[in-house]
Amino acid sequence: MNSNAIAPLSLATAAFLYLGCSLAPPPELPEPAPEMPEDFQQTTEPADYEPLQWWRAFADPALDRIVDSVLDSNLDMAAAVARVEQARERARIARAAIRPVVQGGAGINDLTNPTNTGFGAQIQELGLERLAPGFTLPERLAITTWSLSADFSYEMDFWGRASSSALAAGAEYLASASDYQTARIGILAETIGTYLEIVDFRRRIAISQRMVDVLLEREDVASTRYDRGLADSSVLYHLRQELRNAQAIQPQLENGLANAEGRLAVLLGGYRDDLAELLPEAPAPETAADPVPAGIPADLLMQRPDVRAARHRLEAARFQVDARRAELLPTLSFSGSIGLQSSKVDSLFKVDQWFTNLASNLLAPVLQGGRLRSNVALAEARFGEFAATYGRTVVTAVNEVETALAVHGNEGRRHALLASRLEEARATEKLRSQRYEAGIGGYADFLDALLTRLNVESALAGAERDLALSRLTVHRALGGAWTPADSANEVPAAQAPPQPPPQTE
Repeated sequence: MNSNAIAPLSLATAAFLYLGCSLAPPPELPEPAPEMPEDFQQTTEPADYEPLQWWRAFADPALDRIVDSVLDSNLDMAAAVARVEQARERARIARAAIRPVVQGGAGINDLTNPTNTGFGAQIQELGLERLAPGFTLPERLAITTWSLSADFSYEMDFWGRASSSALAAGAEYLASASDYQTARIGILAETIGTYLEIVDFRRRIAISQRMVDVLLEREDVASTRYDRGLADSSVLYHLRQELRNAQAIQPQLENGLANAEGRLAVLLGGYRDDLAELLPEAPAPETAADPVPAGIPADLLMQRPDVRAARHRLEAARFQVDARRAELLPTLSFSGSIGLQSSKVDSLFKVDQWFTNLASNLLAPVLQGGRLRSNVALAEARFGEFAATYGRTVVTAVNEVETALAVHGNEGRRHALLASRLEEARATEKLRSQRYEAGIGGYADFLDALLTRLNVESALAGAERDLALSRLTVHRALGGAWTPADSANEVPAAQAPPQPPPQTE
């Protein structure tokens, strides 16, 4: 090769290397949020958060059975697993682009043409029959070629475009796995919350029915006293109004119970008939009023799957910026074939029948109408969007925990006050009962004390429900793995994405 040809090649190579070294590295990941607090303001427990099967604090075997059944049969959870598997395969497809492509081939090429066309016509034009007397061309020319080959192609990932795209797909897979965990926690939280609603509705229906019975009896006493002229009519009318209100509440409670049972059946992936085997007649979870050790805000970055998903998507956007920048630079690819070829089958496997076909291509973007640079700008803008989304997710997570802890503490105090009030109501009821039995108190006074106790019981049942739901909200805000890793429908462990190649200097 002469010096005139070497000079342009050297200049082109130097230009490509210069462009590679001047290519800016991918943007750095931002901090999750400015001045992240060191502790939660509402926490009273500095211990580490332990979320594993936290609902067992309710000591309710029925609730445990319900959760296990949902883990086995929930249809939304199965769909979430399928979405993770799709993301995993997309990541594998992206990683495959880094490696050479090799495929085998076997072929038979049977060519038959009339002699007066193509190659036969050219022979006739040359006058071969005159040069070789007695030689006569056949009416048709037939050529059969047998071949075995291996074809390959490979694009050198000199600027890291393919590897950056593979890294982006790997990060999207990890984000999808975190999305599954978010959906899983959401489904379990909805299951537990619905179960607590069913417990509350059943309790309130039983209390409401007992109140109706007492009001009927109280109305009968007031009616007798009114007939004897010992009571004013306003007292009787007021009691009848209370009775009608209590009777009107029952259909609403039964509607709420039917709705909650229907939602629980959907979560179980079955029908309402299946609930009879899982739910006892009177489920009674224990009250878990003890505080939840919340750990520190920094733990949310790994505990909450939605925060992890936002982080992985930010990483994916970062690698996409790198891939789009690499598209501005030339690409070098190789392709070719190697194999055996013969016109006869019995000589196809002879070593001297080998053939090769090699090619290389160097393509560089020249005029793209600004498309490639717009792709870079689009990827950078997308990275900025995910950076803001990640920061907002972290800030939201911290504030959700703070709010949930505050609500849980308030509900605990409310529950304690109502429990104390119930003790007082029971004491009053007992005193009125003793006075009535001793003949120094009226039966109406005893019924009024009984109604007061039933009202307080109804309020306390609602407080127990709200306290349990507030505890559920705390655990949902803190995230974490709620079940062991070997639970049914558990998504496969996420594989780490491939590492990027070293930067060209």
